Amino acid sequence: MDGLGTKINEDGIAYYNNLINYLLEKGIQPYVTLYHWDLPYFLHESMGGWLSEKIVQYFALYAEACFEKFGDRVKHWITINEPRQTAVNGYGYGFFAPGRCENSSAEPYLAAHHQLLAHAAAVAVYRKKYKDAQGGVIGLTIDCEWAEPFSDKLEDKIAADTWLDFQLGWYLDPIYYGDYPLAMRERVGDLLPKLSEADKELLQNATDFVGLNHYTTRFVAHAENQRDIHFYQVQESERIAKWQSGEPIGQRAASEWLYVVPWGFQKVLNYIAKRYHNPPLYVTENGMDQEETETASLEEVLDDKMRVRYYQTYLAAVAQAIRDGVDVRGYFAWSFLDNFEWAEGYTKRFGLVYVDYKNGLTRYPKSSALWFSSFLKANEQDVVKEINQA
Repeated sequence: MDGLGTKINEDGIAYYNNLINYLLEKGIQPYVTLYHWDLPYFLHESMGGWLSEKIVQYFALYAEACFEKFGDRVKHWITINEPRQTAVNGYGYGFFAPGRCENSSAEPYLAAHHQLLAHAAAVAVYRKKYKDAQGGVIGLTIDCEWAEPFSDKLEDKIAADTWLDFQLGWYLDPIYYGDYPLAMRERVGDLLPKLSEADKELLQNATDFVGLNHYTTRFVAHAENQRDIHFYQVQESERIAKWQSGEPIGQRAASEWLYVVPWGFQKVLNYIAKRYHNPPLYVTENGMDQEETETASLEEVLDDKMRVRYYQTYLAAVAQAIRDGVDVRGYFAWSFLDNFEWAEGYTKRFGLVYVDYKNGLTRYPKSSALWFSSFLKANEQDVVKEINQA
């Protein structure tokens, strides 16, 4: 029991101890994400969840329990996964838990503010009490589409820069520069929380690495009052999925938002390196989905040529970014298995391995899994050849 009246769930500790130990036995190094949108409902009901500054203390306490119990084996910690999605879709649109859209002009910024401080508080605890003894690193994972200006017009270039500020800058600028981006301050005004001097001190360089979840790219053009949701309206930006000629920006995957645009991946990696002093960077999610189908045969769904091509070209983009000098330390495909995709449920399949949901969850490796296995086993010369041919 701690001063906030919480008690550790020993069954939960035992579960994750077993999981971590099993991974290590199989030669798999665990990279642990502390928060992936799963706030205990009690904290939402009793104090408002991410809308309350009290959540910062609770998150730090939870993080410390994990460091204490698992840090002898876990050497890579991610505090929060895609906090922007929680803030916007949880407190703006209401698509994700807790499903709020009562005050979309203010609540997303407040929820994001407290997530950012919770991340920094967890980092402070780790660095003060555990890092030296355990020898691990801790970071934050953000999601970002690349925003390519739709034209050479100055207003489109500003719109694209602003879009990136509302994705990357929202979370990384306070850590690396001590405040939210100027573009956000100008457009959001007093609805964007102010950082106190204590907040700025807590946030200063509060990450050992940046985790990046990236899937796709859009053209971005200047637009005013195009949407009735405040979060997007204030950006004065419009996302476009076609070239000026009318051709799609890339081949579309199953999800309507996901187009295959590998050149955008290289650009966003280089952007992060240039803007944020080339931090150690892990690609923590990258991949594409297929539509669930009742009519295709097993052989057809396993022959995922498009996904193979996706990984070939996107890994080539990572390789080129590394040649450009970007400090990429690791890459995670999303995902190993078909799984439950939040609002999309089981209708979209991102996995390298097919899961038969109706017949005992039997697993079948797809062509992409076989390609990945071959790619990872290849010697350096063959890997370079593969990448150069992509």
